[in-house]
Amino acid sequence: MDAPGAAPADRGPQQERSRATRQRLLEAAVECLAQTGAAGSTVGAVAERAGVSRGAAQHHFRTREDLFTAALRHMSQTRLDDLRCRAAGLPEGRSRTEAVVEMLVDAYSGPEFDAALQLWSAAANDPRLRTHVIPLEEHIGREAHRAAVELLGADESKPGVREAVRATLDLARGLGLAGLLTDDRARRRGVIRQWAAMLERELAEKRRDSGRR
Repeated sequence: MDAPGAAPADRGPQQERSRATRQRLLEAAVECLAQTGAAGSTVGAVAERAGVSRGAAQHHFRTREDLFTAALRHMSQTRLDDLRCRAAGLPEGRSRTEAVVEMLVDAYSGPEFDAALQLWSAAANDPRLRTHVIPLEEHIGREAHRAAVELLGADESKPGVREAVRATLDLARGLGLAGLLTDDRARRRGVIRQWAAMLERELAEKRRDSGRR
């Protein structure tokens, strides 16, 4: 039996090690998904990449679906945290909309996006995995939409604004897919510039309409 008052102190380092192990597993799962796809991302493969035993991995994530779901949540949170961190450096005025669109497009690129894409593809053909992924994707979509509205300063009470924000996120995802196999940066830059100009005109018009009332 632990001495009175000793248990909390004893549990502290153990809890910290547990959190560190979980973090390593999530990062390893993202790497594994991005590099080898869902088929090669077994709990054992992820555990080996993370440098922990399979038993330790299963202590945190009982099934492959649990691991993948947690990895997707980790990926989305990483992207949202990055967006909010970069928001402090956004310009004001007319150039802000283009900077925001570019930042949203950047969120759909890199290892996290590659890993998420592998997971989406796997879920399309795996009903059990799909039941885990769909509700989480819906939550992630709402959070991404909320962040985009905040960054753009969009007033969704105006007709068409909500759809314009949704279209911006769909465009960002589509450009991420287009750049998956080839370097698409030059074409992507032109698309971002044109879309941002169209979006700014739409948002500015809604702001003027509000000012007239």
